[in-house]
Amino acid sequence: MDAQSRGRGENIDPADQWVLNPDTGEYELRLGPSAPQSPIPGPRGPRPPGARNPGARDAGTKTPAGRAPERPGRGAPGRETPGREVPPQRRRRGVPEEPPPGRRGRRPAKKNAKAKKVLLWTSGTMAFLVLGVGMAGYLYLEHLNDNITSVSDDGASTGGFKKDEAINILLIGTDKRTGSGNEGYGDKGSAGHADTTILLHVSKDRSNATALSIPRDLIVDIPDCPTEQEDGSQKVIPGSPGVRFNTSLGQSGRTPSCTMRTVTELTGIKPDNFMVADFNAVKTLTSAVGGVEVCLAKDIDDPDSHLELPKGTHTIEGEQALAFVRTRHSVGTGGDLSRIGLQQQFLSALMRKLKSNDTLTSPSKMIKLAEAGTEALTVDSQLDSINKLKDLGLELGKLNVKNLTFTTVPVVDNPAETVKATVVLNEGKAPEVFDLIRNDVSFTEVKQKQKQEKAAVAARLKGEKAPASEVRVRILNGGAPGGSAQEMLSWLQVEQGVTKSENAGNAPGELSRTTLEYAPDQADQARRLADILGLSGSAMKPGESVTNAQGVPAMTLTLGKDFKGAGVSLTPPDKAPDDIEKSTADKVECAQ
Repeated sequence: MDAQSRGRGENIDPADQWVLNPDTGEYELRLGPSAPQSPIPGPRGPRPPGARNPGARDAGTKTPAGRAPERPGRGAPGRETPGREVPPQRRRRGVPEEPPPGRRGRRPAKKNAKAKKVLLWTSGTMAFLVLGVGMAGYLYLEHLNDNITSVSDDGASTGGFKKDEAINILLIGTDKRTGSGNEGYGDKGSAGHADTTILLHVSKDRSNATALSIPRDLIVDIPDCPTEQEDGSQKVIPGSPGVRFNTSLGQSGRTPSCTMRTVTELTGIKPDNFMVADFNAVKTLTSAVGGVEVCLAKDIDDPDSHLELPKGTHTIEGEQALAFVRTRHSVGTGGDLSRIGLQQQFLSALMRKLKSNDTLTSPSKMIKLAEAGTEALTVDSQLDSINKLKDLGLELGKLNVKNLTFTTVPVVDNPAETVKATVVLNEGKAPEVFDLIRNDVSFTEVKQKQKQEKAAVAARLKGEKAPASEVRVRILNGGAPGGSAQEMLSWLQVEQGVTKSENAGNAPGELSRTTLEYAPDQADQARRLADILGLSGSAMKPGESVTNAQGVPAMTLTLGKDFKGAGVSLTPPDKAPDDIEKSTADKVECAQ
């Protein structure tokens, strides 16, 4: 039912204000029963004879056939108006368009024209769609901005994602019960703990992404957390060693920035932004897209989560969707790790629905998504406007779901417990998973770099190598443990014969990976040092030399967070190990 068929006194759903005008084939915004309509980009249908494109300008644009407009004073024959430009007559429906003299006619539309139109809807928010509808669009953007709730990142982030870098977003689902109908879920007095946490890593080239689930019962060390208070003052909330991960939020007044710091402490990966969702978000977002399809390998009847579904495929939304992501006693081993697997399956289904034509080409669904998303999510202070969210949505929209991998931090049962209730890191596997993400390595088989770029990087290692005694290098600590620069210096001088090396102290900032910067005429020295250290070509940075303490040009070796000790190879992993449990978002899996 569109807005014009409603009574004047009723509240109008914004999604119902976009209607299809059968005369123009355009979706149009109806602000009220008597308000004019405003077109938005959408699937076009044929226009009546002589109908004018409402988005076309009178001057400075080309005609639909690609011709330049008539000059002022030279109107169409029989309709000359001095000093005024007259748009050319549109062809009538069903009548072939005559090409202009000396030029080819218009090419037939390609079969993928519909697919190109779909791209108009992939911004991730409705903001992108309403930019072209004048004042109505502006007011709607302001309305969406008013929906957004933001919380300070307290300096725990990188300062926000960048379009030309890899992106790390921390997604936090809390057990806080907001909204009506959620009284029967979770801990009644919960301040909103980090019940479900996913670190989403999107590769620099946007070809792949990894969604890393962090178990809520994982034992971690929560660091001290400087936190902005409601009055604007700062308070440092003391850290807690050896506690459950989910207490990094809500406990002792901790905010999402503290969860962010805990993730950095755990993985060595500093998130760019965070997003927080509570119970209500699952309900409203799934309803906005018309439900998501999930599969069960067996009947589920869980009185704790209120989920009752027979085996098979089901489309769930609202209350049922919330019950699905909260159930655990009826799947797998009945623990939190089994529930994580179920949540990953649900998120995969949601991603497929969001990327489907059924969603992307529906104005009503996109508007409902914009409303639900801006109302349900709390974001950090670096994502506090609809334009910033739109920009993030555009970056995430470049992903293909077949290259979105879900995995979980490798853990084992806590050996300190008789009754197993918590888990600890699997020290044999977890560091490797963290390294893969830090080094932007895909968990799926995709080409992360163009062949030409990969060849150029590999070529840095090829060629003559200078003797170790001729290598001049300054060593800086750029994120490695304290004393690492001196440890490396001693090892190079005593065991490797790199006597022309020196400890240059701390670097201006921290790096996730160790780098070696050198001038073009030092390439042979760089290759020798890379061979000694096990550096990859990507860690070698052609640039400039720096004068050392003796006044002689030298290379600069900056030890990053990947430094594990002198003599330990710094070659990063180039693929995920086969024994890491993972799934991709394009595959439908049935919960066991």
